[in-house]
Amino acid sequence: MTDINIRHLEPELLDGLPADDPGAIASRRDLVRINALMFQARIMASLLRTNVLTAPLRILELGAGDGKFMLRVARLMARRWPDVEIVMVDRIDLIGKDVCNSFAEFGWRAQPVTADIFDWTGDRPFDLVCANLILHHFDDTRLLELFSRIMTMAPMLVATEPLRAKGPLAATRLLRLIGACAVTLNDATQSVRSGFRGTELSQLWQLSGGMPVMEARKGLFTQGFVGAIMPGTK
Repeated sequence: MTDINIRHLEPELLDGLPADDPGAIASRRDLVRINALMFQARIMASLLRTNVLTAPLRILELGAGDGKFMLRVARLMARRWPDVEIVMVDRIDLIGKDVCNSFAEFGWRAQPVTADIFDWTGDRPFDLVCANLILHHFDDTRLLELFSRIMTMAPMLVATEPLRAKGPLAATRLLRLIGACAVTLNDATQSVRSGFRGTELSQLWQLSGGMPVMEARKGLFTQGFVGAIMPGTK
């Protein structure tokens, strides 16, 4: 059994499957339900309302998946932020026109981009970067690299990640009750073991030259993080 106090990374099964693999399709479907059970969209929206004081015009989402997570966030934020361009980057092309059209219903303009987030830089600066359940895929060295890249693109990062604790680890066993597939059951456990606790993200953000704004447990299963760039660096 891995010590829960130490981050332990192993490749997740979903990352190695083709997009059209039945196990990958089933796992992505499970992830939609898991995001809902974790209240991830509501937690993200709460972090945005509390920490982003000026409505952004351009948002970058890292690891966007099928786009449905950020669509839920848009639904919660649209009244406060009515006119937003959102660029959603993922290495696999999963975002359909129906999702983009749904963003338009809230006055948001969605642009999917298929690219590796370590290679893609975008053509113009962003006001904000959002990340949900993506940072835990990387070890500290890669996170330092990613954070440095983010700081060249936007003044703030808001992230919702797995909380690495005994409670969330035990809860992964209950995913069988919602009919989660084998890929999801494996990856959920691994996600918790590679998640974050305490001020781990804040320390890495600071080592990258940034200024941590907040990091704390949010809800039962989530570690929330907000980081900004140092004044005068952008």
